[in-house]
Amino acid sequence: MDGSDAADGDAAPIVRVICGPTAAGKSAVAMALARQFPLSIVSADSRQLYRGFDVGTAKPSADERRRVVHLGIDVLEPTVRASAAWWAARADGWLRDVLASGRTPVVVGGTGLYLRALFGTLFDEPPLDPERRAALQSVLDGVDTDELRRWVRELDPPRAALGRTQLLRAVEIALLTGRRVSDFHRERSRPPRWRARYLLVDPGDGLALQIESRAATMLDAWRAEVRTLIHSVPADAPAWNASGYRTIRLLECGELTHDAALEKVIIETRQYAKRQRTWFRHQLAGEQVTPFDPRSPDSAARALAWWNGGDA
Repeated sequence: MDGSDAADGDAAPIVRVICGPTAAGKSAVAMALARQFPLSIVSADSRQLYRGFDVGTAKPSADERRRVVHLGIDVLEPTVRASAAWWAARADGWLRDVLASGRTPVVVGGTGLYLRALFGTLFDEPPLDPERRAALQSVLDGVDTDELRRWVRELDPPRAALGRTQLLRAVEIALLTGRRVSDFHRERSRPPRWRARYLLVDPGDGLALQIESRAATMLDAWRAEVRTLIHSVPADAPAWNASGYRTIRLLECGELTHDAALEKVIIETRQYAKRQRTWFRHQLAGEQVTPFDPRSPDSAARALAWWNGGDA
């Protein structure tokens, strides 16, 4: 079944989604399927939106992007803040464009809030006064993520387990409108445009080692990238919120040692993966989800079975 098919009548079309925690191997699965099927990838990774932030976000290589069309990558300047609703509106267009081209769209990524915005019940975001928002952002940029999480536990508890970008949005809306994002979700809901069939990629206990190995492998190139970005991207730009980037920035500014920075990046990434796993476990409950361990000896056959509509 491809993305243009509907299960019955006027039901929303079904789209294949490859999701899972960071460093789980989602992109590798998608690229392997691309060798067998004419597909295009729509990235559901909030960190890959920003131009120039490549290494630490594990963007697909130039060769991979030549072989397979990737949408949703390098679409924003680092200083622009994106919301899940903004992404979902554009992803809707990307999916339609892929279908119109005769190819099959596959959404690949681990930003749960983006997936919920695209496939879950939608809501109309309230308008925010630009001047008040800018003033608030200047304050929030100096607040670390743990402190933001404590704020959100008070302001909008259901959203306290999300990532920094979503925490910032929850605080902004709560303080500038006097209402919670959770309230808007409940009161301004609209039917979803699409339905999803998920392949949930997770190597289990092996993920911690994969995170450690990837961080160590990419560190030198990551440092070189950040060394350049420091001179062109303001310190308060939203793109710096991508996991690990502020730590590498501290390393390049001489405020952390190499070993301390590497350890901190690994810890931050593992914590991020833990939050992602929690989100997938709770938010995808009851959805059409196929668990997938890429280390399994029959992983290729299982991925193919999922693609063809089975449970792998």
